[in-house]
Amino acid sequence: MKKVLSIILSICMILPFNIKAEEIDLAPNAGSAILIEFETGEIIFEKNAHEKLHPASMTKIMSMLIIIEHIDKGLISWDDVVTASENASSMGGSQILLETNEKMTVRDLFKGIAVASGNDAVVAMAEYVAGTEEAFVNMMNEKVKELGLKDTNFKNVHGLDDANHYSSAYDMAFMARELIKHKSVLEYTSIYEDYLRKGTDKEFWLVNTNKLVRFYDGADGLKTGYTSEAGYCLTATANKNDMRLIAVAMNEPDSKTRNAEVTSMLDYGFAQYSTEKVLSTDSILDKITIDKAKNEYVEIVPTENITFLNKKTASPKNASYEIKLNELKAPIKKGDIVGKLILKLDDNIEKEVSITVKEDVEKCNIFELFVRYLCDILGGDI
Repeated sequence: MKKVLSIILSICMILPFNIKAEEIDLAPNAGSAILIEFETGEIIFEKNAHEKLHPASMTKIMSMLIIIEHIDKGLISWDDVVTASENASSMGGSQILLETNEKMTVRDLFKGIAVASGNDAVVAMAEYVAGTEEAFVNMMNEKVKELGLKDTNFKNVHGLDDANHYSSAYDMAFMARELIKHKSVLEYTSIYEDYLRKGTDKEFWLVNTNKLVRFYDGADGLKTGYTSEAGYCLTATANKNDMRLIAVAMNEPDSKTRNAEVTSMLDYGFAQYSTEKVLSTDSILDKITIDKAKNEYVEIVPTENITFLNKKTASPKNASYEIKLNELKAPIKKGDIVGKLILKLDDNIEKEVSITVKEDVEKCNIFELFVRYLCDILGGDI
């Protein structure tokens, strides 16, 4: 039988308030747009958010995600040296002017993608990671499915127009959310200007295509895009007062309008909303006993931070949580799921979060179990 701990904690918080597009249009010229809060993934504003459109170079958000996952898993490293193929060096559009057989580190190629949106750089990295661009595109589409996104199909790694290459503002926002969970990405997307091949006769000046990283307070990413079919696109992220927002605008008429409308979305979100971290991964929910564990008491914690998005003008509501534990026996490793935390607002279930142990739980040996048994007898517990 599963054990239920009747631990109820009252929290004063504010109920999220979803603004519909017809109530306020923050991006009147965009074909589609969305604004979300990073921690909770809650939508603050949306307009035609699931419309399938050409994403242009915002495609590279997913390309960067696949690359950074390979780096974090140790499959490739920042210092690996990549040799550019003829296919990579022949790419048109925005580029860092790679030459066939030119050698460049993963770090510099990633910088060329994140800052200058280099089509040649992203093809070189795709070939290095997967062997071929086609194999890398398959990885991208598999990741789309893994994230549960429904509006996207990739045909290439760079975003040049293809009839069957499409995404949506919604999908782009949640790809961006997944990407910036890898915090090292922001070290590159926040660069406004830098150089590649510095000190050589082929020195290349990088200037970020996303001007918001220079002109918008708190902006540190993420990716622009433009083709004749896609129009002007931008996925941007900014962090203020411990709250991060992600805004996407697609099919804008020009770059000035695109930047202005993304700025309006971010301004609105920061002015109207705040976040409240109710519990963190370090929050001790309870101390429990586990059968055959070495420690008499074991601390349990959430597997993720629990944050609320609050509309500043909304009325306070009561929140509480309840813990349900699985049947548990040692040994248990930190990260193993031992139960779930059920978070409620006014007795309605808001979300469920898995629970784990704060530290590895080792199993008692026979001698330790015998000593514990004797202690229980002597103490009158048996």
